[in-house]
Amino acid sequence: MRRTASAVPRRRARRVLAAAGALIGTILAVLLAVAPAAEATTSPSPGPSQSQFQNSISGFLRNAGQPLQGVKITAEGNGFTGSTTSSASGAWSISVPTQGSYKVTLDESTLPQGIKLAEGQENPRTVTFSQTSNASTIFAFGAGIQVHQESFFTNLANRLVAGLSFGLLLALSAVGLSLIFGTTGLTNFAHGEMVTLGAVVVFSTSAVGAPFWLAILAGLAAGIAFGYAQDAFLWKPLRRRGTGLVPMMIVSIGLALASRYVILFFFGGATQQLPYSQSTDIDLGVVSISPNNLWSLLISVVVILLIAFALLRTRLGKATRAVADNPALAAASGIDVDRVIRLVWVTGGFLAALGGILWAYYRPGVSFNMGQQLLLMIFAGVTLGGLGTVFGALVGSIVVGIFVELTTVFGLTSDLKYVGALVVMILVLLFRPQGILGRRERVG
Repeated sequence: MRRTASAVPRRRARRVLAAAGALIGTILAVLLAVAPAAEATTSPSPGPSQSQFQNSISGFLRNAGQPLQGVKITAEGNGFTGSTTSSASGAWSISVPTQGSYKVTLDESTLPQGIKLAEGQENPRTVTFSQTSNASTIFAFGAGIQVHQESFFTNLANRLVAGLSFGLLLALSAVGLSLIFGTTGLTNFAHGEMVTLGAVVVFSTSAVGAPFWLAILAGLAAGIAFGYAQDAFLWKPLRRRGTGLVPMMIVSIGLALASRYVILFFFGGATQQLPYSQSTDIDLGVVSISPNNLWSLLISVVVILLIAFALLRTRLGKATRAVADNPALAAASGIDVDRVIRLVWVTGGFLAALGGILWAYYRPGVSFNMGQQLLLMIFAGVTLGGLGTVFGALVGSIVVGIFVELTTVFGLTSDLKYVGALVVMILVLLFRPQGILGRRERVG
């Protein structure tokens, strides 16, 4: 029976899609063959309480900015009882076997003389896990309304810093997505799985005993390889066959689903922790920030500045901007459009993997669907800044990150704070479809 002309491209597309999925499976199979995720161990993290459990309840005890040491905290629930005492920095952490709700009690008899809980503080209180392997709670000390005023402004300052840190790591992934959209016109729904792959490979490499720096390099290399493989074996062949953007977008959705469940098959459904994921906060005036978030903020700023310099000052950067503006004219000017697009995919894979690693420390935790959870906020940042504009993606991501974190200050529960990203995206599409830095275009 003769094959029709349309059947051949479809079969070839299926083959290249299978090749991309096989690449992900091969990377994860090699890394996880030695030590499955369920049995993997990570480097110990500092803290007053450690055990074999992956989930923990933690917090800090401070009075007028001074840490409270030796205060006993107990957690009960789900057939488990555990206790610990606060360290010299006021930090405490109790590892628990399963996620769920726990009753956390502060033993007031162990407080230093003259210090008591603030009026209205609930003790014991119920702490519930939500999507991450760490649940935190704060006990306030002092006298009544003054404590609430101080805690509000302190919380506001801390959420602003956390929002900036979150927005910058979000910008890493959003800039990569914006570069891909700008040069190819493709809305890549598999970008979230590029984010996941970086964090999963770092955990898997650490689990087999590799040094931490080597695990980070392996995660970044996996993101680069995945970006290269996508363009070489899937998107470039489809472009050459003249496949429309809508069918390519549907293929990206299929690639996202295939990649996500390949990762689930090898990695498992549990949330795992990267080495050094829990650490004691650093006090910078009224702001407390973890070393991981501080490093994340600094790394994001440096990488984004390097990307901006490359786009504005280097020949490859100018060629990338030319291809994004008008591919046909760029090709007529002697620019190798396919080479530029390949470079963009490699860069996008690198930025997505780096964003996934930093996101795993921010959450904290690594899971098979962590990129899917971040994808909506990436799209919100890109849409807010302006589709296809790299600097717009940066500005939009920072706005989304700060907005998402500030919602918790004004009463929105942590389970619903990411809904703010969807609200931002809808409002932008309604009132300014071109985004903050996008150009207004005539349709029709």
